[in-house]
Amino acid sequence: MEHKIFQALIDFLQLFGNISAADQQVINTHCSYRQVKEGTVLLEEGKVARELFFISDGVLKIINTSDKGNTVTLFFLKRNQFCTILGSFTSSTPAQEGIVAACDSEVIVFRKEALEELNKKLPYFGNLVNAIIQQGLLDKIQTRNALAGEDATTRYRKFLIRQPDIALRVSLSDIASYLGITQQSLSRIRRNFH
Repeated sequence: MEHKIFQALIDFLQLFGNISAADQQVINTHCSYRQVKEGTVLLEEGKVARELFFISDGVLKIINTSDKGNTVTLFFLKRNQFCTILGSFTSSTPAQEGIVAACDSEVIVFRKEALEELNKKLPYFGNLVNAIIQQGLLDKIQTRNALAGEDATTRYRKFLIRQPDIALRVSLSDIASYLGITQQSLSRIRRNFH
């Protein structure tokens, strides 16, 4: 099973360039596989991010706590995306956000020290991962901006169109939090869709 999961990472990376069998082995020795249940906290708010996750299956969410003490879902990340709190990970400072499994998920984990070692052995790997992460950040911002300024029904409709795979996997409370509406409002919107 782990070999299949690792192969998913390699297959994804090879979309961007060929990775030799020898380099694949080097990458494999610098990461580990983890299955996480829905609700598992991968990074607590206020802690330093020391791991980079590649999502091979499932959905992770980036959350933070509002001034009122409510947990707010900021972003969802899905299969074939990297996830960490980048500022915390790169500068070893406490993260303002947390990372939680939004559903049962499988991730490949690169610990910071192992990733630094890997980047020394395979300099192209670090550049490749950084480029993918930067594009992912842009995509997250564009998705978020597409929802800004819309009424709740339009935000939900756009969410379903842009992220149907996530909508099928995560809880309604997470979707409501992400869209900035109450769960009751979301239930009402969903009822009116039919």
